[in-house]
Amino acid sequence: MNSGFIKTVKDLKVYNESFRLAMEIFHLTRAFPKEELYSLTDQIRRSSRSVTANIREGYAKRRYEPVFIKQLVDAYGSLEETRTWLEFSNGSSYITDETFERLDAEYDKLGGMLNRLINNWHKVE
Repeated sequence: MNSGFIKTVKDLKVYNESFRLAMEIFHLTRAFPKEELYSLTDQIRRSSRSVTANIREGYAKRRYEPVFIKQLVDAYGSLEETRTWLEFSNGSSYITDETFERLDAEYDKLGGMLNRLINNWHKVE
């Protein structure tokens, strides 16, 4: 962030963290079994990317409060969906307990960041 001012969506920590996590999910799922390609792999990749996409779309529409908040709430929904797919990945032994616990904690932290943005969006600019 430049001097504490938000000039672009990339100045938002929540955006950058969601992008980082989505890329980690992408790389992690490359090792999932081929039979999961059109189910679990596709679902977790889509939901993790949706978090980032909804934050960016919401930021672009931030002048319209209800639309901005809706996009952030949608991002939160996708975040929780991603956590569900992480549970399935762990339950299927595609990721270790340690990886699951770390990613779940990181998504929990990201959810807190999203909630703070939803409640304090006026401070974005």
